[in-house]
Amino acid sequence: MKIKKGDNIVVIAGKDKGKTGSILKAYPKLNKIIVQNVNIKTKFAKKGKGQPGEQVKFEGKIDASNVMLIDSKTKKRTRVGYTTLDSNKKVRITKVSKEVIE
Repeated sequence: MKIKKGDNIVVIAGKDKGKTGSILKAYPKLNKIIVQNVNIKTKFAKKGKGQPGEQVKFEGKIDASNVMLIDSKTKKRTRVGYTTLDSNKKVRITKVSKEVIE
């Protein structure tokens, strides 16, 4: 999985196509991510002693293949690649502007 927590992405498939957000949590083994304000789900909590019932809204997981990274320089969606620096350190780069992703 080439995207990580904190990356800004755009959804390219599904019911939330076109929405943008930041990755809150990543599950590399499942190839799924949780994105801020995308794939909102509703859970109904039962009432308990002294507490009323309520609706709880939260972000659901989406597949990592349904999102693309947003290039910080050009503000367009881009693919992610890898390259090595002079210090033999492997870093992620954007395919559009060849800029290193922090």
